[in-house]
Amino acid sequence: MTQRAFPILFITATRIGDAVLSSGLIKMLADQIPNARFSIVAGPLAAPLFAHVPGLDRVIVMEKGKGKGHWFKLWNQVRHKKWGLVVDLRGSGTALFLRREKRAIWKKTAGEPVHKVIDAARTLKLEGDPPAPHLYINDEVQALADGLLGDGGPILAMGPASNWIGKVWPIERFIQTAAQLLDKDGPMAGGRLLILGGPEDQRMVEELRMATARGRCIDLTGKVDLLTAYACLRRARMFIGNDSGLMHISAAAGTPTLGLFGPSDERRYAPWGEHAQAIRGPRGFEQFLAVDPDLSQAIRHMSDLPVAQVVREAKALLARTAPADVSAQAAVVEAAIAEEEAGVEAAPPAEDIAPEHVLVVEEPSAQEEAVEEALAEERPASQG
Repeated sequence: MTQRAFPILFITATRIGDAVLSSGLIKMLADQIPNARFSIVAGPLAAPLFAHVPGLDRVIVMEKGKGKGHWFKLWNQVRHKKWGLVVDLRGSGTALFLRREKRAIWKKTAGEPVHKVIDAARTLKLEGDPPAPHLYINDEVQALADGLLGDGGPILAMGPASNWIGKVWPIERFIQTAAQLLDKDGPMAGGRLLILGGPEDQRMVEELRMATARGRCIDLTGKVDLLTAYACLRRARMFIGNDSGLMHISAAAGTPTLGLFGPSDERRYAPWGEHAQAIRGPRGFEQFLAVDPDLSQAIRHMSDLPVAQVVREAKALLARTAPADVSAQAAVVEAAIAEEEAGVEAAPPAEDIAPEHVLVVEEPSAQEEAVEEALAEERPASQG
């Protein structure tokens, strides 16, 4: 007997980075509710990220209008259906005026800043086991990316742009970093440079493209959509870029990702994942706020992050994420060398590298229990 469809209205962020960071919730719901049917609401820039979500009925593009008019327009589009679950990561009151079995509405919480992945997971009471960001693509998208990249050496991907000049590391420093990593004596010798960004970034990255040896640069700036960029990044050996939506897409792809931070808070926006890390120069986030309280001035805040630090951290990350065809012992040695260059006393490599363990758990996971709780009948208001 065919299961009745379970319609989910999922209202996510306007900005690309925030939408990526909350995307793991969609995967978790899709995995735990096989008959889920999704209607996903997102801003114009983020909407294309969800084109290949399994069980997708439609993506609703919500453009912000004057006042709250865009929320009324959305309500008018979705009010005719009874929803199994409404997840609202924007914290609006829309769910209160819809027919639904359950609702989960994001609420701002007091206290120390937490990462956006954890913040989104709190909406479904999953902060103790937050789902990692995940984007879906089909075979055609991956095949297109593979065709654009072709064959050759390892790929160093770079995202030199951002949505505000204050978060942009100087382009000449990207050039110097790429040169040192791809040099014949560098850790990615024989590799290629992949440049990614939006159409508005083409002029900015021209200097980086021109400084790269002919035949070793793949400039896709403004030439591919977000999901094709994601598919390309799945092939990259490393990504280095400013705090941006592209940085979060790279981390979601599982690519070793080095995020360059200055006037943004890595406690909330660091790239998420075991192969991702944020680095900054000598100034902390609060020091940038003291100079630019609204984080809106046309100041090149990132100028105090030196090339040497980025190259050092990139080499260490490459060593930690060495592919399987490099022996584990060699990877440990490379990491030790990188740490030594950084002035950190390295621990001696272990004689035996323990294999990864695979644990099969038959009991319900924390995510499964949380989903079951979220989809249970609501308690009467009199019960608190």
